[in-house]
Amino acid sequence: MALQRRTKIVLGVFLLLVAALIASVAIKVPYVILRPGPAPDTLGSLDGKRILQVSGTKTYPTTGSLRFTTVSMYGGPGNRPSALEYAFALTDSHAEIYKESDLFAPETTREQVEQQNAAEMTGSQSAAEVVAARKAGFTVPETIEIAAVSEKAAAKKLLRTKDVITSVNGVAVKDSPTLQREMKKVKPGEKVKLGITRAGKPMTLEVPTQEVDGRAVMGVALNPKASLPFTVKLAVGDVGGPSAGLMFTLAIYDTVTPGPLTGGKHIAGTGTMNSVGEVGPIGGVKEKVVGAREEGATAFLAPADNCAELKGNVPDGLSVYRVATIDEAVKAVEGIAKNDTKGLARCG
Repeated sequence: MALQRRTKIVLGVFLLLVAALIASVAIKVPYVILRPGPAPDTLGSLDGKRILQVSGTKTYPTTGSLRFTTVSMYGGPGNRPSALEYAFALTDSHAEIYKESDLFAPETTREQVEQQNAAEMTGSQSAAEVVAARKAGFTVPETIEIAAVSEKAAAKKLLRTKDVITSVNGVAVKDSPTLQREMKKVKPGEKVKLGITRAGKPMTLEVPTQEVDGRAVMGVALNPKASLPFTVKLAVGDVGGPSAGLMFTLAIYDTVTPGPLTGGKHIAGTGTMNSVGEVGPIGGVKEKVVGAREEGATAFLAPADNCAELKGNVPDGLSVYRVATIDEAVKAVEGIAKNDTKGLARCG
């Protein structure tokens, strides 16, 4: 009788554990778990396809690797992790956990997240093509079109979407770098003598500016349309977001200029890229350096604004270099290639 009772108790405990396990899998929690993701080589292949293909201009052989890094995300709108996955993440030294509300706005859907990631990836590729071509010495003219005007902009009643900017204070605007350079000369609150074409009709407007982060802005979103001298195709599978922009730029530049940029070294990195060659910060940098090292990278390019996050978080065997522009990034890769990194700014 005592043995039967003990058996029943053991069976009861076992069934309770099974029920708890099932519940932990069934219960979804509002958290997002980030872990190191793959780090594909932009100079190589992914799923049997060349990641980068350039046509319409002379290309050159490359060696080494220029890896763009990713983060594997578990959770988010429409895809919340289970309580069991959350519990495992608490014990994973390479996992970073966020509240869903810290990363996504209320009512955001899974479809909206996927659409935004796809749009950001397309934008990063376009900027990479323009910046790489200019860095390589090609002329890349642009049409600077106004995509949107802020409701809070002082210029709301003057500017319209589809207006094309042709000059700033008398200086012809043929590309994004020129526009940015001329706007930097404007003091916040001053009016800008803005040349535009509207439905093909040229006109000049006195456009008021406002101060944002110490800069004069007109309160408009721009849609630069570049005329590239060659064609670029990038096959990155289902990877989304803007953070591969820097590495795409370096890969394109390497492909259309003589000599292997990396000198055969295995380099990874991350960072957004805008049309004037500035490297912007990204999320998940701590996971990305881990993923890069796991893929064999020995050097890593990180956005200047992410450096602080890497203090004490750089894996052994990986050197991390701080870059804020495409010029700094190319200089860093050239230094790494020649084993001459003295003077290069570092993170971590």
